[in-house]
Amino acid sequence: MVFSYYPGCTLTTKAKELDKGARAAAEKLGIVMEEIPEWQCCGGVYPMGKNEVATKLSSVRALVAARDQGQDLLTLCSACHHVIKRVNNDMANDEQIRNTANSYMQLEKPYAGETKVIHYLEMLRDVVGFDKLVEAVTNPLTGRKIGAYYGCLLLRPSKALQFDDPENPKIIEDFIRAIGAEPVIYPLRNECCGGYITLESKDLAKERASKITKNAEDNGADCLITACPLCMYNLTKNNEANDLPVYYFTELLCEALGIKKEDM
Repeated sequence: MVFSYYPGCTLTTKAKELDKGARAAAEKLGIVMEEIPEWQCCGGVYPMGKNEVATKLSSVRALVAARDQGQDLLTLCSACHHVIKRVNNDMANDEQIRNTANSYMQLEKPYAGETKVIHYLEMLRDVVGFDKLVEAVTNPLTGRKIGAYYGCLLLRPSKALQFDDPENPKIIEDFIRAIGAEPVIYPLRNECCGGYITLESKDLAKERASKITKNAEDNGADCLITACPLCMYNLTKNNEANDLPVYYFTELLCEALGIKKEDM
């Protein structure tokens, strides 16, 4: 299956491992990721102001590009997915925002939320299928105890994102089982790491991140996996108790599929 792919800024710089792993694994699984040409930064933060439409236009451009190709839009970074999915919800359901955005962009065909936005994890679950992923695994991560770190951006607000149950998600745990490892359930797996307050209060963000990794370790996790570059920074670089390894989920996906790092 072919998807339009929106990588986002961080996946071309600080989070290359997340992107490279996703591309390599997709190729192995028969998924084609066609990067949108001349994409622009989504902004990284969903603008809450009702009249703040201009900052949503880069997301609308990506959505329009996918629509015009007749493809679903595949995202990978948690922050990018969060912003684009919420903007798409606005374009589908908020007439004022939709009319203003279309007026700005002067499209031949106005956009009204037609594109389906799908996260890479949803693609593995709903398109490839976790059962088929199990069959594709050549190097099962048997004996590994892995904690899923969702954070907040993938799950909330649940009405707009529709990713998983915001209080008791399971998609990443199901992914962990599919690659042959054992998921570790711990209480803080869907709590915010404090990523967006790092610049304003680094100490508070450090405290939150430290609690999360310690909570996971206390419950038996050997490592954590995440889909968020901002969470990756907070859980590793801005963390007093940073002795628990943290990986992008695509890194372990490639390991389970037998893809060598040099081939990523």
